[in-house]
Amino acid sequence: MYQKNKVSDQFKALILDQKGEEFTREVKSIDKSFLKHGDVTVKVDYSDLNFKDGMILKNGGRLVKEFPHIPGIDFSGTVLESENSKFKTGDEIILTGFRVGEIFYGGYSQIAKVNGDFLVKRPKNLSSKQAMILGTAGFTSLMAAFAIKAREEILLGEKVNSVLVTGATGGVGSVAVIALSKLGYNVTAVTGKDSKADYLKSLGAKNVINRAEFDKDPRLIDKGLWDGVVDTVGGKILANAIVQTNPNGIIAVCGNANTNELNTSVIPFMLRGIKLWGMDSANCSIKRREFIWSEAANLIDFSLLEKSVQTVSLEELIETYPKILKGEISGRVLVDLNK
Repeated sequence: MYQKNKVSDQFKALILDQKGEEFTREVKSIDKSFLKHGDVTVKVDYSDLNFKDGMILKNGGRLVKEFPHIPGIDFSGTVLESENSKFKTGDEIILTGFRVGEIFYGGYSQIAKVNGDFLVKRPKNLSSKQAMILGTAGFTSLMAAFAIKAREEILLGEKVNSVLVTGATGGVGSVAVIALSKLGYNVTAVTGKDSKADYLKSLGAKNVINRAEFDKDPRLIDKGLWDGVVDTVGGKILANAIVQTNPNGIIAVCGNANTNELNTSVIPFMLRGIKLWGMDSANCSIKRREFIWSEAANLIDFSLLEKSVQTVSLEELIETYPKILKGEISGRVLVDLNK
């Protein structure tokens, strides 16, 4: 019945290698014996390009320990073979995180083999393609949206009204704008790209602010403007967002597109009870993953998102990845393993 899904003898994968100072990235034909991790073999439909993928494709990003290596931190597809009791041939799955594509071979391969404990069964109301239009970036955005919602649900605080999203045209930011708008919040998007204001409003942003207004030394405490913040950039922009957050506000930290650094004071946290919440999408529990993926189709209008999706082959990915590191990509890059 699943004969058509049988593992083929040869398949394509993007292989990274390092010999001395020479770092190479090349699409090669390999066979199943090359795959060395895990207990579930998957026919991969789609992967995607995240900022972390860009760093790994450039030079390993200090994340890859052994070469040769297959990168790609996300993938969706169908189980071909399983030695894991939770999965059987034909199951539709999603993988994000768990250091796949870093320590373990990843999704830039037509066939992948991983630990079944890293996999989530794909909800029926989400296609394989939609899952990877989201990928780690979209999954992180949804985590952040639910973190903001926790102000009213878990902390039993006042209702969330105004939410700020920084780096709003990026993969995480753009999905966060859609999800937070769908939750009924007034979203203000921060971007350095004035030309993208109409695009951000089409995703649901009520207001768009140029990042220059936030890229300055923050005061000790500022006027409270935001009930929640989704920050993807770090640095002075995050520091200013912190001092502008309302009492009991929640700041979901999920990126360092600008810098790793954060210079702030304890004052806003003490005076306003602000929560700074890190979004660790790579290691979050399977139960939480299942919940977030089950909610994805309810919160994301894919017709909005698909307008800004660029689909590439493995070969084209090698040409495309430098753009994500330079901040030149708006929206998402989908990798079609059958292209």
